[in-house]
Amino acid sequence: MKVQAHDSFDAVGASAWDGLVGATRLRSPFLSWTWQHEWARAFAPDRRVEIRVVQDDGGHLVALLPLYEDSPGVMRMIGGADVSDYLDLIAVEGREEEAWAALLQSRGTERVEWRLHAVPAASATVAALPRLAEASGLAVSATVEERCPVLALPRSWETYLASLSGKHRHELQRKMRRLEREAPEARVSSAGDPAEVGARLSQFLVLHRRSRVGKARFMDERMEGFFRRVLAALAARDGARVWLLETAAGPIASFITLEWDGTVGLYNSGFDPQRAALSPGVVLLTHLVRDAIERSKRTFDFLRGEERYKFEFGPVPEPVYAVTIA
Repeated sequence: MKVQAHDSFDAVGASAWDGLVGATRLRSPFLSWTWQHEWARAFAPDRRVEIRVVQDDGGHLVALLPLYEDSPGVMRMIGGADVSDYLDLIAVEGREEEAWAALLQSRGTERVEWRLHAVPAASATVAALPRLAEASGLAVSATVEERCPVLALPRSWETYLASLSGKHRHELQRKMRRLEREAPEARVSSAGDPAEVGARLSQFLVLHRRSRVGKARFMDERMEGFFRRVLAALAARDGARVWLLETAAGPIASFITLEWDGTVGLYNSGFDPQRAALSPGVVLLTHLVRDAIERSKRTFDFLRGEERYKFEFGPVPEPVYAVTIA
């Protein structure tokens, strides 16, 4: 194995990068060239980038470890913990351990920490890295950072409803009926075309910022620019949608979803707090889950965060880890 460190994304190239992502176990949009490149552009424009590239003896790309310098002696994974729900070493499935072994050896005597975030529990980074690091004289810590509620989808909506507890099934149906009674004109719409996503994103941003003060601070000008660029690029590959629950008075709830590898991911949300009594977010989310089932998706991933409303839909929480190599 040969390891090289590059200081730019162009040294790898979009085609090779995304080809490698497609060969990984995770295949997450958060690992894609578009997401990683746009994140670095928005949130680390003046930071030193270090992309470690692992190739086998035949010169074939085996793995990428995209890092940036957060502070002297500390390198963090590109993608950031704030906006990326799953991050990891980007490696050919089945070759993660040999890639990590080469990367650890490539560090030599460097006195630097690598800090990784949002690493899925099933990853070799969590399962095998501590053992590999010990053999290289390095220390690794892995701690649960957060959990992602994940729902395995059945083949039909009726089967899904029957799988819920009586309490949760009753609550979902009660909230749906209440909206139908008090806002009979309400309808669900979605946009997946890049141009339409851009237009609908403006409506999402209004609701997102209105939801609560913390979200308004989060969605500053820099964050909005990142959202607009990355979602348009993902939508061009059928990888992103904007959903709205609309009434005669305007939209009252909205979600952004990301799609990959048979999965629909609930990425971000917004709602009108003045219409909270109608539970518009839960009603819209019910439509999203049903749509995913009807399109034969295998998984509905609520992504990071254990908000109570997510568990009304019966998911199982799966941990993601913070991993430090020192």
